[in-house]
Amino acid sequence: MTTASARLVIDLDLPGPRISRHLYGHFAEHLGRCIYGGFWVGEESEIPNVRGIRLDVVEALRELRIPNLRWPGGCFADEYHWRDGIGPRDQRPRMVNTNWGDVVEDNSFGTHEFMELCELLGADPYVNGNVGSGAVREMSEWVEYLTRGGESPMASLRRANGRDEPWRVPFWGIGNEAWGCGGNMRAEAYADLARQYATFLRDHGDNRLYRVAAGASDDDYRWTETMMKSVGCVGCGDGPKDIFQGLSFHYYTIPGPWEDKGDATRFTLDDYYATMVKARHVEELIRGHAAVMDVYDPAKTIGLVLDEWGTWWNVEEGTNPGFLYQQNTLRDALVASVHFDAFHRHADRLTMANIAQTVNVLQAMILTDADSGALVLTPSYHVFRMNVGHHDAASLRVHVDAPSWVRPVAAGNLDLVSASASTRSSADGDTALVSISNLDAERALPVLLDLRGRVVSGARARILTADSIDAHNTAAAPDAVVVRDHPVLFEPGPFGTELRVDLPPHSYVTVELDMT
Repeated sequence: MTTASARLVIDLDLPGPRISRHLYGHFAEHLGRCIYGGFWVGEESEIPNVRGIRLDVVEALRELRIPNLRWPGGCFADEYHWRDGIGPRDQRPRMVNTNWGDVVEDNSFGTHEFMELCELLGADPYVNGNVGSGAVREMSEWVEYLTRGGESPMASLRRANGRDEPWRVPFWGIGNEAWGCGGNMRAEAYADLARQYATFLRDHGDNRLYRVAAGASDDDYRWTETMMKSVGCVGCGDGPKDIFQGLSFHYYTIPGPWEDKGDATRFTLDDYYATMVKARHVEELIRGHAAVMDVYDPAKTIGLVLDEWGTWWNVEEGTNPGFLYQQNTLRDALVASVHFDAFHRHADRLTMANIAQTVNVLQAMILTDADSGALVLTPSYHVFRMNVGHHDAASLRVHVDAPSWVRPVAAGNLDLVSASASTRSSADGDTALVSISNLDAERALPVLLDLRGRVVSGARARILTADSIDAHNTAAAPDAVVVRDHPVLFEPGPFGTELRVDLPPHSYVTVELDMT
């Protein structure tokens, strides 16, 4: 079972569906140290901040060009009452965060703080409303408070709290995980609620809401079908329109049993390969949910939204089990790269995705030290940064010819080569970006890029890898896994330009192409 190389055939002159930048969205829940100690340190903190928002976190995330940020949950969303988080901070009521650690939430980070965070990041807000323990009026008034100009009760309340002009809020979640922590509902019961809530989530002024209904867990295609039936055949003339514009599902990469998910940094080779099998399974789930949606929405007017994804390991020793704090290795970075390739291939239906979560929780971009205030960029952060060139670019089909680069593992056969590509035009010229993952932890992978349809005048490659698959960054060793330049060689080809790129074991490479 060996092969001399892998060949990737790419027709650069045949662009496909646009890869929405919102596939690179993020998620910030009131969970552990994601908000408090992550984004928010308070105005009195010695850590540099902008009105309480941690400045170095913002600066690091701006490098990723975060397109949207989902808040306040997650499970927390369905016990959050937004009026508790407005007005003078010292007068805001407290609550208990029963989902995550049973800790007291003082509501010092609320609506105005979140909207300022989004403005600092340059990200669109994705607000998740409370269906599980809230009310239709409560959610409707939150939309009014945020987005309505002119005179109205909620607009006046917003002005009394210091904000004259309305905000732009494009994305709105109608509850979260209604099948579980969001209410333990049946699909039929939630479908009726989603229709009711969506009716009263008004578009105020020129703000247009993209309403996202809470969808399935993993492969619950029946939930997706129930939701699609609830809006009728979109575009067929026999169903109500504009009930919701997006339908979500959630999928976490968990190779072990729920009770013992495995360690983030101490794992075997078999554990690694089992993780990659689970990561690649996301594409089967996207296909499955998309196939159900196609029956009722053949024009693809409703987007599929994967607004929670990522790895989930046992928490780090000595931390609160309810805070979901885990380290982040090169293995996690390759999980992300595999997901992005799948997202790109299904950009015609998948419109948004949100990594769980941005800071200090699950597969985080950033880890902060509670005592020293140190900031660490994780391997997953670097994968996001390497993919910025795919944002809003046109997808390109990649044919992977590596028939023997497959490894049988206990969880199923694993294709060890993952790749995707995109192209864009700008005033500076036409470019393409090719992403390639070598998931083989033991063998190097020589790759030949067979580039057709355009003349390639230049190429640059960057690589993310390390000596071992469990390598990770810490405050003491922040550069154990970082991005470096990588050589790429031009070779003559019978159909166009051929480039050779050698990938070490367990590595991720992007190749940027200049075209004439």
